[in-house]
Amino acid sequence: MNGKCFVDTNILVYAHDQTAGLKHQRAQLLTQNLWNSMDGVLSTQVLQELYVSLRRRLRSPLPTSEVERILLDYFEWEVMVNDRASLVRAIELETRYQISFWDGLMLQAAERSGAGTVYTEDLNHGQRYAGVKVVNPFVQ
Repeated sequence: MNGKCFVDTNILVYAHDQTAGLKHQRAQLLTQNLWNSMDGVLSTQVLQELYVSLRRRLRSPLPTSEVERILLDYFEWEVMVNDRASLVRAIELETRYQISFWDGLMLQAAERSGAGTVYTEDLNHGQRYAGVKVVNPFVQ
């Protein structure tokens, strides 16, 4: 992998959801590669959503202690903290690209970090948003 890569919540959820089949395998491989290269970037938003998803949205939710350990591990990645300017930029991206505010918040964090790639399945694979390319790791 070359350069920083921002990872959206859904990819991380699949990486930890052993019932997700092929998506689990691909997400796990992607996150392992990002661990090895130290190119992974997240945001406070992603970590918050990850906690809720792993605790409440899986068919078999993970115990709090396990999710806490997972979050502590991801604190080793670069974590973008959302602030006032983040919210303003997210609104600009939402308006410009007609995307959700939450996707705008994710994109501004990727943009601010200098990441060239965002891994997500929520936006259009291959499209560039504010200089950041979207890659859906589940598209063949």
